[in-house]
Amino acid sequence: MTNLPPTVKAEILAEALPYIQKFHGKTIVIKYGGNAMVEERLKHGFARDIVLLKLVGMNPVVVHGGGPQIDNALRKIGKSGTFIQGMRITDEETMEVVEWVLGGEVQQDIVMLINQYGGQAVGLTGKDGGLIHAQKMRMPDAENPGQFVDLGFVGEITEINPAVVKALQDDAFIPVISPIGFSDDGQAYNINADLVAGEIAKILQAEKLIMMTNTPGVLDKNDNLLPDLSASEIDALFADGTISGGMMPKISSALDAAKSGVKAVHVIDGRIEHSLLLEILTEQPFGTMIRSG
Repeated sequence: MTNLPPTVKAEILAEALPYIQKFHGKTIVIKYGGNAMVEERLKHGFARDIVLLKLVGMNPVVVHGGGPQIDNALRKIGKSGTFIQGMRITDEETMEVVEWVLGGEVQQDIVMLINQYGGQAVGLTGKDGGLIHAQKMRMPDAENPGQFVDLGFVGEITEINPAVVKALQDDAFIPVISPIGFSDDGQAYNINADLVAGEIAKILQAEKLIMMTNTPGVLDKNDNLLPDLSASEIDALFADGTISGGMMPKISSALDAAKSGVKAVHVIDGRIEHSLLLEILTEQPFGTMIRSG
């Protein structure tokens, strides 16, 4: 960038104007995960981008994952992660690790970096303001119809109370949400961050839901990017196994959000520096757009 002529720099900045106008005052929910959370260059770039979006008048809400960090913590105590259909099996000991890694270490790292670059971030879990009410997930057993897989303390969302998020937004804060829900009796549940991001986007009537991942977007079986997907096309990709594993809850949540009124849902490559700005503030098509139709 330092070698670009001033006129080119001005043109790049001017290109952002219509998008700043379009999204001014709008809520944008970002699911933050993958390499963008573990590579220092990308972590700092993400924090700067979030601050920039806030300063030009948008309302970013960050929902973060933390799979690699949880895996590292589990290895230190001699445990390994086990997944079924993209969901982590979570026994009592694993749930304790999930709580202190997501609600402590990872969340505070994100909050600190955003604040370091001039933002005002506040960390939340499901118990703050009764944000995420949850119950034990009953996942159908794909091999035994009519039966369910016991995932332990993995939860499904029963209700989102957005009051605390809206209050923070009104006071110019940036909410950073850990995907931990709580039942009425105080039991903590590990919830897939993609599902939380989708539900938060729906309840806040977000203008955009952006899911950052470790691929260019949704890929076909030959690893070619699929830039635009409809509901019927997604169903076909599920049926033939193209979308599998950890991508399953991500794309299901994205499609559900699109069907529920979120105007634009995108899956983008978090390994590219400033991918958020490329998606939101430029004309360049980026990643995969999910459509409800």
